[in-house]
Amino acid sequence: MLEEAEEIGRRVRRARLRLGMPQADLAAALGKSQGWVSKMERGVIELDRVGLLNQVASELHVHPNDLIGRPYAGSPENNQWQTAASSILRELRRYDLAPVFDGSPRPAAQLWREVTRLHRLRDAASSVAILRVLPDLFREARALAEASEGHEREEAYAVYAICCKFAHTAAHSLGHPELVAMACERAAWSARLSGDPVLPAVADWMRVWDMWTTADWADAMALSDQAIASVQQEYERGEPLAVRAWGTLQLRAAVSAARAGRAAEAEDRIGHARDAAARMDAYAGPPLYDRHSLTFSAGNVHIHAIAVALEMGLQGKALEINRRTSPELVDSLPNSRRGHHHMDMARAWLWDGSRGKALGELETAERIAPQLVRNHPMARSTLRSIVHAERAATRESLRRMSDRFHLDR
Repeated sequence: MLEEAEEIGRRVRRARLRLGMPQADLAAALGKSQGWVSKMERGVIELDRVGLLNQVASELHVHPNDLIGRPYAGSPENNQWQTAASSILRELRRYDLAPVFDGSPRPAAQLWREVTRLHRLRDAASSVAILRVLPDLFREARALAEASEGHEREEAYAVYAICCKFAHTAAHSLGHPELVAMACERAAWSARLSGDPVLPAVADWMRVWDMWTTADWADAMALSDQAIASVQQEYERGEPLAVRAWGTLQLRAAVSAARAGRAAEAEDRIGHARDAAARMDAYAGPPLYDRHSLTFSAGNVHIHAIAVALEMGLQGKALEINRRTSPELVDSLPNSRRGHHHMDMARAWLWDGSRGKALGELETAERIAPQLVRNHPMARSTLRSIVHAERAATRESLRRMSDRFHLDR
């Protein structure tokens, strides 16, 4: 794993030299010292925040995956998901051509039941399984849109848009930037045809995520606000799906603000999201089907508050928020969110100097959501830092013992 850190540093150096950029210029752009850049390029310093990784990649005009080597190398069996990803890309490329589908497509109500299955897979952080299901569902949803009219046709496009969202999430998790970009584009297209007033805002929520890749924090904030405004009236009326989307977009805005160094704005957005979660908790209507598959709740707001603190380098604040957070609130979240949370807590404990607790959190995250954690750059960065620190501590202990035994004489 230490060799991986050195290789990331070498990739950064190669990208910088390709632009003819001195270390001092990169350091100035990042708000760091030249010594920091030098250590990062030698693999001594980790790119241990997503925002920082994306900022470095943006300054070097490369994709973050080009620096960290994603998708990560694995066994042939573990790489089979790329076959499914290629099939999905084929369907997305031919979105406006006659669908290739044998037989008659099922009604939209039955396709939504398939979407519910995808929701469960997403909650379990089973990204590979999601990709395997999607090609056939894309084809059938597109065939239904072609063969139907009116509300049924709109629902077919809504199913297609949500399939794009699942493809987008899984592709982000596994590291497939082409699928990420195309799924986002097709989600916006199909959302406009769906007749669902909230779905275009969900597509914008996806675009905000993609803007983080290029460190376009201001644009991410502007798009978040545009999407929030598009569902504002429905939010004020208390329509549950709009409340869920509004709160989720506020969390997107909070992370964007944190990465831009706008601490007060980030806190304000977390507060808005908390208000939306309280409205969700107070909802007393009929059971709500989350057709947009947005994981939004009071627990999700809490773990985002921790993530925002970490993006600003405030591990003490992150640990304090976690101490105040009910374990039951976190345990009620799906595995995908709990896995992210424990990865964040591993970084918080590591930065606080508690390597044992950091490793424990990382092991918990891996047990809950193994696919997510093993493919997440921050989990790998945290583990590399723990390994490096443990080796350094062991070397120092051995050196002191060697001195006591006079082994150098």
